[in-house]
Amino acid sequence: MGYMLLYESMLPSVLFARDKWLKPGGLILPSHATLFMAPVTNRERYEDSVDFWRDVYGINMSALVPLAKKFTSEEPSIETIGGENVISWPSVFKRFDCYNFTAEEFKSITSKYKVSSMMLAPIHGFGFWFEVEFNEPIESSHNFPSSLDPLEIIQKKRRRSSEDIVLSTAPEDEPTHWQQTILYFPDPIEVKQDQIIEGSVTVSQSEENPRFLNIHLECLVEGMNSDISCLICILNSHTWGIHASLGSSNILGHRKNLTGGQTLVKDCAMR
Repeated sequence: MGYMLLYESMLPSVLFARDKWLKPGGLILPSHATLFMAPVTNRERYEDSVDFWRDVYGINMSALVPLAKKFTSEEPSIETIGGENVISWPSVFKRFDCYNFTAEEFKSITSKYKVSSMMLAPIHGFGFWFEVEFNEPIESSHNFPSSLDPLEIIQKKRRRSSEDIVLSTAPEDEPTHWQQTILYFPDPIEVKQDQIIEGSVTVSQSEENPRFLNIHLECLVEGMNSDISCLICILNSHTWGIHASLGSSNILGHRKNLTGGQTLVKDCAMR
């Protein structure tokens, strides 16, 4: 398992070993994995890495703020956050059954999400984490909510018995080596309680190096009518797209979206 479960393409290596050596009735441990995502807020980190430069011990160094924003958001960040940093119920990006999943499916995975903010807070980015289970083949994905409803996911987690063996890297659980993976925005997006946040995420293997990942994230925040990072929102909404290339070069650009506004397209590297 790599950071964000999929980084360094460790899963295809497991699938290769499964197809080559696993005997009928044999076990794959862990057997199932689920990758979660949710918008996160992290005022302390933003203040330390960006706002700090506005007043450095009485010296105005705000000229460095644009550079600080660039460095803060150009790479996915591996760090530990708490449950208080997550501002919505988590959304399931992908459920993996290691007994049946194929390497071909791993090459590109797209998932849509739609969540509701639980508080008035700035979205500083999106967090990703995962959990893995140690089950036999018979305990396949039918035990997992087919609707992927966030409340069902939480209820399933609470119903686990002491015999269930699960390793979780969720923010509300004990910290692990894998921590959480955060895609930070250059500028926060203010949201209100119950405001809808939706979009899509695509994770694909890099053609240059299969160990690296390309992440494309788009986010539409309901009812926004503001100018964020020079992105003018025409139809009372804001679409934000991020390309986070884990292990590739950085490119920054804009492209038009269907609503008449603009989508920020950004590449960042994680090495």
